[in-house]
Amino acid sequence: MDVLFNFIGSIFGYVLWGAFYLVKNYGIAIILFTLFTKILLFPFSVKQQKSVAANARFQQKQREIMEKYKNDRVKANEEVQKLMQKENISPTAGCMPMLAPMLIMFGVYYSVINPLTNTLHIAADKVSTALNSISTLPGIGLSINGRYGEISIVKYFGDLQKFLVDGNGNLLFNSSETESINEFRQGFNFLGLDLLATPNQSSFQSMLWLIPVLCFVTSVGSMFIMQKMNGTKMQGCMVAMIFLMPVMSAWIAYTVPAAVGFYWIASTVLGFFQSLVMNKFFSPAILEAKAEAQRVVLRRQQEAELEFIDVPDYVAPSEMNDRPVVSEKKSKTSGKSKKSKKSNNNNSNYQGKKK
Repeated sequence: MDVLFNFIGSIFGYVLWGAFYLVKNYGIAIILFTLFTKILLFPFSVKQQKSVAANARFQQKQREIMEKYKNDRVKANEEVQKLMQKENISPTAGCMPMLAPMLIMFGVYYSVINPLTNTLHIAADKVSTALNSISTLPGIGLSINGRYGEISIVKYFGDLQKFLVDGNGNLLFNSSETESINEFRQGFNFLGLDLLATPNQSSFQSMLWLIPVLCFVTSVGSMFIMQKMNGTKMQGCMVAMIFLMPVMSAWIAYTVPAAVGFYWIASTVLGFFQSLVMNKFFSPAILEAKAEAQRVVLRRQQEAELEFIDVPDYVAPSEMNDRPVVSEKKSKTSGKSKKSKKSNNNNSNYQGKKK
């Protein structure tokens, strides 16, 4: 998986380096970089929200079907399959909108923790040799974290450069790469915080303890606010889980270079604002209303395409009994009688005049 994430991280590293080249500050570059990835992932977030709303609507109808045919499991399964086809629901429909953002976010994370290979795009074999060289240096090798070793090289590059040699004793990095690393290293000061330093190895006056604290506060605060806006209540172990994950994130941010924790803070804050936009324009209630409106329009279009059939006025059976029933024979006899009567009257009048 590291190979895949490093490959994605290498692609996004060009964006991170471009942002750094514009502002010359790694902290601001991370904010711009994270904003770019949030915009890139926004269509996936909208699609995931629509998938959640569609699944909620489907599950409600599914429960109604299961209740209606609770004594006939075969019929219930048939009706559920028909409902899935009608609603265009697929069991794997919600996987892709969740998988793609996860791959991208891991790639972004790897572009941050591996600045030499994924941001500056220095050959991986050179970086690997450099990590092996400094790991044997007394007093320094023990302080190099394997996963965040590249950040450590950037941090101590001024002191380590003369030790970073190949098997023939030649410097690993050429003049162009050395210039890029030095330029990169000078931009890691953000608002007085050294993003290359590690909070647990820094003094209280360095203020780097703010990084893990802000990791915890932004994570818990965003979750509480979103749950309050959505009207959901936390009960039981859910409360513990909400605090457990931020505590773990804060502890990791305390033990790794501050640049990693700063990226988590930027990602959490920008993700919170993205959630506000999603809740404003793409909430489940709004999506359900739009889906219902689309169904109504489609129904009207289907009705408009149907051929009009003129049907006689409907007469209820109860009203049929109240109407007088006149047979055809009687009607003809009655007509003949009236005609005969009229004829007799005419003859009578005529004879009377004759007299």
